[in-house]
Parts: sequence; structure tokens; C-alpha cells
Amino acid sequence: MPIVNRVADLQPDIQAWRRDIHEHPELLYDVHRTAAFVADRLREFGCDEVVTGLGQTGVVGVIKGNKPVGEGPKVIGMRADMDALPVEEQTNLPYASKIPGKMHACGHDGHTAMLLGAARYLAETRNFAGDAVVIFQPAEEGGAGGAAMVKDGLMERFGIDQVYGMHNGPGIPIGSFAIRPGPIMAATDEVDIMIEGVGGHAARPHKCVDSVLVGAQVITALQSIVARSVDPLESAVISICEFHAGNARNVIPQTATLRGTIRTLTPEVRKLVEKRVHEVVAGVAQITGAKIDLRYKRNYPVVNNHAAETEVARRVAEQVAGEANVHDMAPLMGGEDFAYMLEARPGAFIFCGNGDSAGLHHPAYNFNDEAIVYGTSYWVKLIEQSLAAS
Repeated sequence: MPIVNRVADLQPDIQAWRRDIHEHPELLYDVHRTAAFVADRLREFGCDEVVTGLGQTGVVGVIKGNKPVGEGPKVIGMRADMDALPVEEQTNLPYASKIPGKMHACGHDGHTAMLLGAARYLAETRNFAGDAVVIFQPAEEGGAGGAAMVKDGLMERFGIDQVYGMHNGPGIPIGSFAIRPGPIMAATDEVDIMIEGVGGHAARPHKCVDSVLVGAQVITALQSIVARSVDPLESAVISICEFHAGNARNVIPQTATLRGTIRTLTPEVRKLVEKRVHEVVAGVAQITGAKIDLRYKRNYPVVNNHAAETEVARRVAEQVAGEANVHDMAPLMGGEDFAYMLEARPGAFIFCGNGDSAGLHHPAYNFNDEAIVYGTSYWVKLIEQSLAAS
């Protein structure tokens, strides 16, 4: 397949960077070692500008092409995430995490290394017109680092016209890509539900308002929203994943706490589900006599691929992997804070095959180094095609 020959030559270096980052995972915005590693490499490559501290600990590098500027976009942004997860690694790899309770269980080490490889190649060749902007983002895993970088002036400061992202995909064959226009990953909202009933002896339930029973009713009633309020042709997920109540088998607890996540793919369904959650919780409180406090927090928005830029990304991926190896995909109900960048500028998010690996966020997961040449070649060709000379 037509991966870039120079990228194949760089594969051992990119792999070494990836494994070094893998050994030293950092969480959220506390990615100081990784950010310094990235910034040092970008300076070594001869980037025209290297900016640190954007969105707290983000790093941005600018590489200027040496071709005359054409009529299309002048500045393309490419984003990788740097943070790891609070997971205890169970891979037994020689380069496994050296930090107890932390690991790169989502492949951000691979994302960072591949974009570094592309930066090195582009700084060497500069066979494009305009600016290639490499964006290394902190705090994707729940910290909204993408939003922080946007709020810190990322797009305006570097004059970014379009922005692109990439994620590895377990289960997608090595050498393949997957993409779709429109919603590709879900909005991720969260709910905390605090129930206060009347506690008492388990043998006298008629004297109590059982917070456990109320919690069970809330959980069951919430599922009716997806089953009966949302159009069957639309998508929504309501998962209550925590239920805390009581500490004795013969005491009806006074209080219970539920926590969960809500996933939707369109603004309309997101608004509907939020409204119905409030109504359902209020209704259960009324019929049970319990006091229920609801905290509903909107988190990452939908990752919405722009149509024209998705087609650009698809064509580039086909150049790297061949048309038969670039697949249409269904939307995923997982979340991604690249959504904030796609709200700020047109662009597209693509998945690069990670082969038959453990799933994302699993303690046995590992980024597949065989994907490096494909992901890095994609970044290189994206710049050279999108920023072609006039």
C-alpha cells in the first residue's frame, strides 16, 4: 500500500517515542513530562514556532510550507491527545507503565507519537503551501482539554481554517480507516440523583420511605425515556452505573445516590432527553413521597464531522490504505472532546485500525505499533493534499 516511504523509515523512531510516552503516563492537565517531550521534539525538528502552555499544558507547533499559496485553505490543524487514564496496566509489556494506577489505555501515546512523526516529516520536506499546525492536547479523558485550548485562542492565534483529528480503533484491521459524515460520536452528559427518604427498621417498611425502592423506580422509569419518548429511529443511551445506599442488611437507608451517563447524537434528542429526565425524576418523587435532587450536567457535545472535510479525509485515507480499506461506520455512543474543535472550525475525525487488540480503557489494551505508518502517512498526505500549491 502507498504509505509514505520516509514515514516507513521513521517508524522505529516513532515507535520509540510512543513506548517512552507509554512508560510515563500522565492524567488530565498534569501532562508536564509528555508536553515537554513533545515540545523538545518539535524544536529539534525545526518547527517555525513552538508554543507551550495553551489550554494549561497543550503544545502547538507551526510548520510553514515552501510552495506558493493556492486558493483553498491556508492553515490546517491536526490534533492529538496526550493524557492517560487512571487504570492499573495488565499487559506485562517490557515498556509497561512505570506509574502505579496510571496507563495509556486509550492509545493517546500512539496518537501523540504519530503526529510527532508527521511533524518531523513535514518539517523536513515542507512540500506544501501555507501552514501545518500540530496540536497536542491535554485532558481529553474527562477534562475538556479541547475546550480549554479553543477558549485559549487556539484557532484565532494560529489562523486555523480547518481542523482534523484521529483515533485508533480496536477491531478495525491494521491498514484500514473508518469514517462517516455528520455525528460520529455522542454527546456525553451526566446525572447525579440524590434521594432522601425516611429510614427505619427493615421489619417496619410502612413507617419508612425506602430510598432503595425509590432509586429502583427512578432507574426503571428513566429507561422508559429511551423506549417511549425518543423516536425509535434516533439514538439515546441512559446508563445509571452507580447506586449507593445503606450499610446494614436490616436497616432501610435514609438516603441513596445514583450516578450515570446519558449519550445522544443530535441536539434535538439531547434537549428532549434532558427535559424528560427532569420530568421523570420529579414524577417519581411525587408518587413516592421522597425528596429527590437532580444534578444534570452537559459535558462533551456531539462530534459532528463536516461533510466537505469528511470527504477530504476519506480521499486521503484511500490514498494511504486503498479504497477497499476505508470503511463507512455507524456512529459510536462514546464521547470525544475533539467535538469542541469541530464546533470552532470545519473538519473531520477519523478512526485508524488498531487490529485485534483489547478494547479502549481496558487494562490489557495496547496501541498497535503496526498502525504507526498508516496514521502518520495519513497526516502527511492530508497536509500535502489540502495545502497543495496553486
